[in-house]
Order: sequence, then structure tokens, then C-alpha cells
Amino acid sequence: MSDMESTSIKEEVAVAAEQGKDLHALVRDITLRALSRRSLSASEIMDVVRSVTEGVTLGLGRRAGEIKDAVRDALGGLDEALKKTAEATSLAAQQLIAQGKEFGAQDLKPAMDDLKQMEEMFLNTVSKVSEAAGGRIKDEFASQLGHARRSGTDSGRLIADTVAAFSQRAGASLKTGAVQTVGATQEVKQRLTLLASGILAGMADALHEKAKPGERKAP
Repeated sequence: MSDMESTSIKEEVAVAAEQGKDLHALVRDITLRALSRRSLSASEIMDVVRSVTEGVTLGLGRRAGEIKDAVRDALGGLDEALKKTAEATSLAAQQLIAQGKEFGAQDLKPAMDDLKQMEEMFLNTVSKVSEAAGGRIKDEFASQLGHARRSGTDSGRLIADTVAAFSQRAGASLKTGAVQTVGATQEVKQRLTLLASGILAGMADALHEKAKPGERKAP
């Protein structure tokens, strides 16, 4: 992600966090829009999470009064966006496997291994950004992140179910499949992440279309 893109995301989220209205939906929509414009590799996803979280902390720093609900809503919006990202990755993997001979389950195992790390990467990224903010923002994020680690996130639960279903479906092919070269593995992951970003863009559009007349739609 370019510095210009990161700054744009941060500024948009900061305004939403400062105003405080519909923060869950705004954070979700901004995150989904940003993610759908790039390949859904782990590094790209966390770059977006970092920029969004920086925007949240910046906006909350401009507010007076209670921020507990705002932090909860922002985390909820990020979590929902990552849940949609996991859904898109799962659908992309199913499509690639359904193509038949070109891809097998064993080819997608490295991408599934990356997916398993997403929840922890998400929580760690938010934690680092909020710690840098300091003060009451740091304290409130720490409290709610602690709860998320204890009880789990919606995206984490979906990811666990997705990986379990993939492993069950893959079955013996994960044990007997040929070992791929590094280059081939990267090619498969690249195709998966590009396909997933297209699917995610469709999900983001669907959320936009579902907005009722008179309600805020995703920008």
C-alpha cells in the first residue's frame, strides 16, 4: 500500500471515529473497500488493518468524553470486515479446487495455513497501534482486546470452521499430494488472493445495495 493510500484511509476513518456515528458500519465499509482493491495476501490485509486502526486512534484522540463504545464499535467493524475476507478466501479456494486438474487441495494448504494466522495477526496489529496511541485509548483497546483474546472473534471462529472444513474435504490429498516448488506455491497463493479480492468486492457491493433508503451507504 502506498503512503498516499494509507493516509487517505487514516483520514477517512479518523473523521468517522471523531464523529462517532455508525462507527461499526463505517469502519467495516471503509475496510472492505480498501481490501477489495488489492490482493488479499496476509501483508496487504494487515496493512489495511493498521491504517484503519491508526485512523480510529487519531479520531478518538480528538474526542472528549467516553470512548468505550467507540472502541467496541471500531473493533466490531474490523472484525466483520475480516470475517467477510475469510469468507471470500474460502469461496475462492473452493472455486480453484472445483476447476479440477489444475489445482488440488494440497496446492492451497499454504494459503490455508496463512488464513489460520489471521485472527492473531489482527489482534496483534491493533494492539501495537493502540499502544502507540497511549493514554485512555491504549487502556480501552487493551481491555477490549483482552476480552477478544479470551472469548475469540467472529472472524476467528469462521476461520477455524473454514480451515477445519477444508482439511476434512482435502483428506488424503494433503498427505499424498506432490510437494510444490516455492515458485509454484507462490503462484497458487497469488491466484487465490486475486480471486478472493474479486469475490470480496462483490460482497462489499452487496452490503452497499442492502442499505435501506435514508440510511448511510458505504462511501
